[in-house]
Amino acid sequence: MALEPFTLEHFRQYASLLVYDDGSMREPEPWQLGLAEDLFERMANDSPLFKRHLWIVPEGNGKTTFTGILGLYGADYSESPWIPIGAAAAKQAKIMYQQAAGFVQRTPGMGARFECLDGIKLIRSLRNPGPGIEIYAHDPKTGDGVIPFPYALVDELHRHPDMRLWNLWGGKLRKRGGQIVGISTGGEPDTPFEDMRDKIRRRAKQKVYDGAYLRAEGQGEVLHEWMVLKDGDCSDMEAVKAANPLSAITVETLTEDFALVDDLGDWKRLKCNRPTRSHQSAITDKEWDDAEVQDEIPGGASVDVGLDIAFKWDTTALVPLFKTPKFRLLGPATILVPPRDGSSMHPDLIKQAMLDLGQDYRIDTVVMDMERAADIAHWIEDELGVTVIDRNQGNKFAVADCLRNGTVRHTGDPGLRAHVLHAIARKLPGGDYRFDRHSTVRQNARAQDRRVIDALSAAAMVVEHSNRAPKRRSVYAQRREMFAAT
Repeated sequence: MALEPFTLEHFRQYASLLVYDDGSMREPEPWQLGLAEDLFERMANDSPLFKRHLWIVPEGNGKTTFTGILGLYGADYSESPWIPIGAAAAKQAKIMYQQAAGFVQRTPGMGARFECLDGIKLIRSLRNPGPGIEIYAHDPKTGDGVIPFPYALVDELHRHPDMRLWNLWGGKLRKRGGQIVGISTGGEPDTPFEDMRDKIRRRAKQKVYDGAYLRAEGQGEVLHEWMVLKDGDCSDMEAVKAANPLSAITVETLTEDFALVDDLGDWKRLKCNRPTRSHQSAITDKEWDDAEVQDEIPGGASVDVGLDIAFKWDTTALVPLFKTPKFRLLGPATILVPPRDGSSMHPDLIKQAMLDLGQDYRIDTVVMDMERAADIAHWIEDELGVTVIDRNQGNKFAVADCLRNGTVRHTGDPGLRAHVLHAIARKLPGGDYRFDRHSTVRQNARAQDRRVIDALSAAAMVVEHSNRAPKRRSVYAQRREMFAAT
């Protein structure tokens, strides 16, 4: 008896006939069939039980290959299939196309079922009219007219700059009763992808754990996730194997790979699926979180303030520093976001932020880079009677050193934390390091939010100033003394 398409046994038999690049044919592994089972699950009215699927599988477990198989299967057995496959970049799009097209070229009989158009990375079904399998590098503009059916496949979601393509295609599922599948490894904390992953996990109505594996089911969505449960277990190859379901990955192969690791952060993220920052991070999550204290800066206390000013793309940040008998305490950051539409933030907004800060504390000194904000520095001295110290943004690593030796602590302000953890350590030609943005290119407003480190710059200036003794007089005070002497 003929099997019904989009059933687990039918898919298993279909996938088992495909020829891999080593000449072998393989059945899908049990964990892959588990993913397909949820994808093919229907409700009583034959609509999909789950519209959104998120599969978090470590690197090297055949995600891209499995995506190609799903694309071919969906196009072979759907009426007027339109299966967009979203890649993070053009290089990944090429790899995905080659995986799917390779199965067509190597497998007997598949050439009569599909036409592969290499130039535009499109695979058209010769049995079912429709666009077929169309592969896109991330660009929501070019994917705007897509109506996915039976499903859209989005690969390496953690590498996408934002979730716009995922949301765009996900918003078009109702038109034909389609689904969307996101396939990825772990990403960096506080990114759009990891935020989405966390939200899906938290709003799940039903969760089933099996060691390192989690299946979390919510309203119309399902998450399949393999992840090493504890950060400290990422060097335990038994624990890492539990998070890597492909049978070809063993404790032995993982041990060999781990011996060659020079970046534990990438290992944790790509092989253990734990959200982890790049090894380039100037200050790690743990270093920053360990420096948090429950203390607050008392109202009316005497503080110095670090001020980093920008007008068009980067933010303006003010960070107070209070000296206690035991340590210096960084308080909550005031962060002003400019319009980012080509116009400049009005200087009065910066002045008002200074006035508001002056309502909370007694400001003794403002430390800032005056190069492009001399007028504001002049206003602070003349109108507020506060000493201004001109300090360039040089040795920001003074902050990291002071955090590590316990002489600087902070109150846990989330805005300051975000800016601190955005920063990377960039090596200078002489061998020294400096803090820098993870990207030197200004992009759109969404991407810009991830490259701002201005609150860290402000904190660095005021911390470095407090490291120096005696306190330098401001340039304006020196100028007034010179005039008075004449």
